[in-house]
Amino acid sequence: MTETTKTHVILLSCGSFNPITKGHVHMFGEHLRWEWVEEEKAREYLHKTGRFIVIGGIISPVHDSYGKPGLVSSRHRLTMCQLAVQSSDWIRVDPWECYQDTWQTTCSVLEHHRDLMKRVTGCILSNVNTPSTTPVIGQPQNQTTPIYQSHSNMNHKPTAIKMWGKISESLGKICCVRPHIERFTFVDENANLGTAMRYEEIELRILLLCGSDLLDSFCIPGLWKDSDMEVIVGDFGIVVVPRDGADTERIMNHSSILRKYKDNIIVVKDVMNHPMSIVSSTKSRLALQHGDGHVVDYLSQPVIDYILQSQLYINASG
Repeated sequence: MTETTKTHVILLSCGSFNPITKGHVHMFGEHLRWEWVEEEKAREYLHKTGRFIVIGGIISPVHDSYGKPGLVSSRHRLTMCQLAVQSSDWIRVDPWECYQDTWQTTCSVLEHHRDLMKRVTGCILSNVNTPSTTPVIGQPQNQTTPIYQSHSNMNHKPTAIKMWGKISESLGKICCVRPHIERFTFVDENANLGTAMRYEEIELRILLLCGSDLLDSFCIPGLWKDSDMEVIVGDFGIVVVPRDGADTERIMNHSSILRKYKDNIIVVKDVMNHPMSIVSSTKSRLALQHGDGHVVDYLSQPVIDYILQSQLYINASG
């Protein structure tokens, strides 16, 4: 498959990130500059399938009203997330979920980002079950000659990463800064960016990135609405990174909806079989409370420095 015929993917990860751990970032497939990580995760695995190109990643921390015991303020969690991915050129932290009046479902967060990408790029994001039969990203006809379109040199067409860079740049330009979290931008959903940019005509999707523990939670009666699960797995699709040897096949067979949309669930096969315990925010908090030096195994140094400076997670209550 050529680059233009592959499905271009944006990975979206939702969660408490209380605090964000090395494992949360590694799930995306990001190799942090201050350390080398050998295990294969979502980005590399999707690329190796030959069907996908991951052009971006989004981290969306949960709203304060989620009600989880020990959940620190979103002001802190957003900042820690930003510090954790500050060296990444393709993962960004999005504050939209935290800025809402109340807690948002995972389904609504996915739908928000899908609608936002439509506004920012002028594209139609394809459904995982019914891929678009028309160009997904393109420009209306009878427009002035757009940027990146060259009839004389096809090499001037943007790469996937360049496209995500331009999208992120646009998101940064149409913002209004919210109080207390000045480092974050907030996108004006009513902004009209026009049609100045044109990219290769590609298929673009947003996939939910999660650990197998979230997949397992789909099987708990009454925890998720069936209608939300239909949208999450049926319309969007999910990428699952197994944790601690979880049997994802057994989990999927335990739920009728997961069985129904099994083809929309991509399980990352980790050739290194590396335990994902470093994802655990709970273990990180316990290590902080007990002064355990192993906290460096769970958290990146910028996040540790911020936690100590802000005196977070010192008490058992969070």
